[in-house]
Amino acid sequence: MKNPADWGACLDNVSLKLGQQQFLLDCGFERGKITAVVGPSGSGKSTLLNLVAGFENPDEGRVLIEGREMAGLDPAERPVSIIFQDNNLFSHLDIVTNVGLGVSPSLSLSNADKAAIKGALEKVGLSGFEKRLPSTLSGGERQRAALARALVRQRPLMLLDEPFAALDPGLRSGMANLLKALHHDMDNSILLVTHHPDDIRRLADAVVFLSNGRVVFQGSAQNFFDATDIDEISMFLHV
Repeated sequence: MKNPADWGACLDNVSLKLGQQQFLLDCGFERGKITAVVGPSGSGKSTLLNLVAGFENPDEGRVLIEGREMAGLDPAERPVSIIFQDNNLFSHLDIVTNVGLGVSPSLSLSNADKAAIKGALEKVGLSGFEKRLPSTLSGGERQRAALARALVRQRPLMLLDEPFAALDPGLRSGMANLLKALHHDMDNSILLVTHHPDDIRRLADAVVFLSNGRVVFQGSAQNFFDATDIDEISMFLHV
């Protein structure tokens, strides 16, 4: 692996034991690229994201983001935005307030902040939805609101944990296209956990494939689809 400081994010010889499972992760994620993090259930995908985000801390090794070591930094102190499968919106708060929490947990918003929130909602196609509650939105609209909240945080690294899992194929395709367009505008680094080969084809520049808590493949998306000599990848792709 190249110099850890050259990656958008990096797990440098990280080891972590959770219960009976041992995770040994040594991989990097290219700066300004979308990397799909894939593998069978229980392989360590969410654990990898949790290590980058700071919800888990390694027993050994280093986590670096933009060349900076993250040891001792809580999740809120790390330069990351996170979008979960369940979108994590507050049901009793309207959409503009949910998005505003991405800027300031206390909702102390300047005029510039309010303009940024308005612009983010416009970018994700939710202009006019400001006063709607999450319960009145479709699944795709709720994910768009979560994406708007991530946008206003303006962090160099975005983590997405199965963000399209609850969406039907048409909505998945639309959200993938939106994410790619926003990524092009922001030039950020993205780690995308997914179970779907189509998400890799649509979105990913690179792939990190995990099995049993270890990295068994790291490379370009094209090389990933050609790596059917690796049994775990062949099973994932149903070749």
